[in-house]
Amino acid sequence: MNDIIESQEHTDLRAAVAALGQRHGRGYIREELWSEAAKLGYLGVNLPEEYGGGGGGMVELSIVLEELGTAGCPLLMMIVSPAICGTVIARFGTDEQKRQWLPGLADGSLTMAFGITEPDAGSNSHRITTTARKENNGWILTGRKVFISGVDIADATLIVGRTEDARTGTLKPCLFIVPRDADGFHRSQIDMELAAQEKQFELVLDGVRLPADALVGDEDAGLLQLFAGLNPERIMTAAFAIGMGRYALTQAVAYARTRQVWQTPIGAHQAIAHPLAQAHIELELARLMMRKAALLYDHGDDTGAGEAANMAKYAAGEACVKAVDQAVHTLGGNGLTREYGLASLITAARVARIAPVSREMILNYVSHQSLGLPKSY
Repeated sequence: MNDIIESQEHTDLRAAVAALGQRHGRGYIREELWSEAAKLGYLGVNLPEEYGGGGGGMVELSIVLEELGTAGCPLLMMIVSPAICGTVIARFGTDEQKRQWLPGLADGSLTMAFGITEPDAGSNSHRITTTARKENNGWILTGRKVFISGVDIADATLIVGRTEDARTGTLKPCLFIVPRDADGFHRSQIDMELAAQEKQFELVLDGVRLPADALVGDEDAGLLQLFAGLNPERIMTAAFAIGMGRYALTQAVAYARTRQVWQTPIGAHQAIAHPLAQAHIELELARLMMRKAALLYDHGDDTGAGEAANMAKYAAGEACVKAVDQAVHTLGGNGLTREYGLASLITAARVARIAPVSREMILNYVSHQSLGLPKSY
């Protein structure tokens, strides 16, 4: 019966990645784990086989990230490089773009960042002001981006800009590959209290000149192409959150089984046991919604996947925060020590509620897209 929920192939993948994660553990070095995961074929498991990938989809890639997170060593750039950028290029890129980028994204030798968020736009992607202007058979990009992950380790950044529609004069979103050494492409690291191996950056595009083939896909289909990348982003953020929540819950359960203050382990007391059981239930529910979203996406149902991916991201973010909070509470003072490695997750868990889109914007999406209620904005 378990094969109905997860195939034996996926169960085997989950076990193999879990073993990799356990070898590295909470004290992992990002570069070493990235390299080993790449050699084993895990980073590109969702990319086409003809370009060196595994020929799978978001189901397989989300399993990889979830299990690494459960072992305490999530790779944030998996959300960005193979999931968003790799997917967009595989679906909409030119043959040359695919040949140039997909093999490297699959084997981990190339990394790509993704730039959409702007200082004055926040969660409103329709207010993006980064513009791309045609000139001399190429493009000139001007604008700013903020909270862009891993730009310092990326070979290029997939930038969301806007071009002017010649027929209507309105601005439409388009995607451009910007090499890290492009003239006028500047980055500055944001001082974050969040403890993470991947850094956050503000970008300035000061008249960045790009060749015509820097444009990914069809200039008139930018919105479709953009959401083709955002659905995987939400699915993978859910995987990131579920893995983090499972890691915290595992530490708390192990502690509650052995920690004895009175005559029995503290896990025997319902005040400890029930909240941990609730956290487990909520993580499992989020996991099922994530799998639904990944399956819909892999079967080409972008509309259905959009709804499910947003729900999965919301559910996973909430479940992660509750699991981490309860784990720290279960350990008491020990939950705040470096030895147990849980305190830093208090801040990290909030990321899944905030990024890549806030839970309030997901509730807006569900209220008007799923329930048919009128918009307030």
